[in-house]
Amino acid sequence: MVATASPWRWPLLALLSWAACWAVWRGFGPGWPAALAACGLGLVLAAPHRQSWRRLIVAAGFPLALVVTGAALPAWSWLIALVLLLLAYPRRGWTDAPLYPTPHDALRGLPQAVPLPDGARVLDAGCGIGDGLMALRRAYPRVRLEGIEYSAVLWLLARLRCPWARLSRGDLWAQSWAEMDLVYLFQRPESMPRALDKALAELAPDSWLVSLDFPLPGQRVHAQLETGTRHRVHVYRMRDLRTART
Repeated sequence: MVATASPWRWPLLALLSWAACWAVWRGFGPGWPAALAACGLGLVLAAPHRQSWRRLIVAAGFPLALVVTGAALPAWSWLIALVLLLLAYPRRGWTDAPLYPTPHDALRGLPQAVPLPDGARVLDAGCGIGDGLMALRRAYPRVRLEGIEYSAVLWLLARLRCPWARLSRGDLWAQSWAEMDLVYLFQRPESMPRALDKALAELAPDSWLVSLDFPLPGQRVHAQLETGTRHRVHVYRMRDLRTART
């Protein structure tokens, strides 16, 4: 059994870190010594995070809030950013990947590794604002593209950007992948064991699972594609994954 990460770990840790910095600034200031101390606390609290983007968010949260509140705005105005964050990234989606767009050329080599017939169904599971769908469309202009996104804000933006795709708002882990010929993921390392279990339970033997950057743990890839950037595409054929499990 694979242990799943607690949904309260992120972004709750970021919110608690920002609150601690704000408490230091209010408790010992206001003034530049207190501001420096609070910024230093933000750096300390950011250091344990493994991902660089999380360290940046935690460290930069208080300085950005201080800039906003110092621009002749009431002290509570920095909470507007928190409200917008929660609208775009609701708590139900905290265990999934953050908003990090797929580069539009990242999947250009995919048709050579996975030739799909016209009309094949391709799903971007967790499509965000649609960049993965755009990359898939460049690679497969004649397939039927679909997307799932939990955040209402991101789903609406994806619909506006990708009117040619069929988009549904919902939980990518709850909605079925059974009818898909290819499922594309750009998740996080912690999500990949869950993605493997879902794919094995629902995808047909002749279908494909494609992940940007993060491989399935302990599984042999069908192909590994370089993108010309720091990103790497991992391609899995379901028939091979099923064979490896038996």
